[in-house]
Amino acid sequence: MAKRDFYDILGVQKNATDDELKKAYRKMAMKYHPDRNPDSADAEAKFKEAKEAYEMLSDAKKRAAYDRHGHAGVDPNMGGGGAGGFSDFSDAFGDIFGDIFGGRAGGGGGSRQSAMYRGSDLKYNMEITLEQAAKGFDTQIRVPVWDNCGTCSGSGAKPGTKPETCSTCGGSGAVRMTQGFFSVQQTCPKCHGTGKMIPHPCHDCEGLGRKKTNKTLEVKVPAGIDDGMRIRLSGKGEPGVNGGPAGDLYVEVHLKEHAVFQRDGDDLHCEMPVSFAAAALGGAIEVPTLGGKASFDIPEGTQTGKTFRLRGKGIKGVRSSYPGDLFCHIVVETPVRLSERQKELLKEFEQSCTADGDKHSPRAKGWMDKVKDFFG
Repeated sequence: MAKRDFYDILGVQKNATDDELKKAYRKMAMKYHPDRNPDSADAEAKFKEAKEAYEMLSDAKKRAAYDRHGHAGVDPNMGGGGAGGFSDFSDAFGDIFGDIFGGRAGGGGGSRQSAMYRGSDLKYNMEITLEQAAKGFDTQIRVPVWDNCGTCSGSGAKPGTKPETCSTCGGSGAVRMTQGFFSVQQTCPKCHGTGKMIPHPCHDCEGLGRKKTNKTLEVKVPAGIDDGMRIRLSGKGEPGVNGGPAGDLYVEVHLKEHAVFQRDGDDLHCEMPVSFAAAALGGAIEVPTLGGKASFDIPEGTQTGKTFRLRGKGIKGVRSSYPGDLFCHIVVETPVRLSERQKELLKEFEQSCTADGDKHSPRAKGWMDKVKDFFG
């Protein structure tokens, strides 16, 4: 089966620059990499095809031979001069996939001896009250982290000694296995990719170069923060490897359940119990807010479920220009534990309402009309 044109595989023109080639390969590698498509044989085939195309076109001599003679110019089995087609692929693979999958942050030339790796990010869960979220506050947290060992300054070697270059990989951190013109680079099994051996490990960290410790950190919680939001503390995560930058610490905020209010974005909701008489007669009622107390008037005959909106009595969110509103949901309370006299008064009241027909209970009349219609 005839091979596809390398330029067509990467989706670039024949005059594409090195940066354009690299960008195109990066895009295809992200899409078809086997780690991202574990169950797709088609994706693996496309990944290998793109890999070969980029390896050939990223080398100036191989690209020139390909442009002049096509596949025959780079395929040793077709008589061309491109022997050793995969010998340098590890360099291209390292350069590109180091960027894509979080590989080395420094160093070069394919050697891992000076490779730097960013430390891991950490997460801390913080519970706060609704009042604290509304106003914001400064606090301290104590978090367990890995930190550089103070005894060996992070080297892992006993004071007075130094790590030695790994004799198996020569300090590169990788060993190469070659069969024919195929060459595969693997992590050194002896030093596990560090390129160093520690014959005399530090007694405090046992050669790790890091120790588990607790750190006290200052955290500024902004006013208006909501449940699930995160505060980023840059560089407060785990330390990097071989001098790499430290990771970040993310403080994730969780709001405690409030006794009165429920938060919905910048708005607040609360249930407001109102007595039977107050709901029937109407008048001013007093409600709590996060800033104190407020009052508003309810009309005569207010029913359970009626909602009243108090503008600006909610919370001003982190990214909001104005505070939200407070929604009061009326709940008319039925009297309980009545005395005999109170029961007599209620019976008299009920009789007086019934004598006037249905005008005092419009909702009940409407409901009964619907029931009659339902049963025909």
